[in-house]
Amino acid sequence: MDREKIGKILVELRGEKTQAEIAKEINVVQSTYAMYESGKRIPSDAVKIRIAEYYKRTVQEIFFT
Repeated sequence: MDREKIGKILVELRGEKTQAEIAKEINVVQSTYAMYESGKRIPSDAVKIRIAEYYKRTVQEIFFT
């Protein structure tokens, strides 16, 4: 799992929304979501599912490309 690649995908998917908006929607704090985007942290499996559902993508598309 390439943390930097995942981070870039998450930034691209977020588009014009703020990290805080996305974090609220997936029920994590903004600083945690920022770490996902910067590649400093990988989300738990449960959070991966919430992210995928939010963006209407599969977990594989976002985290295992």
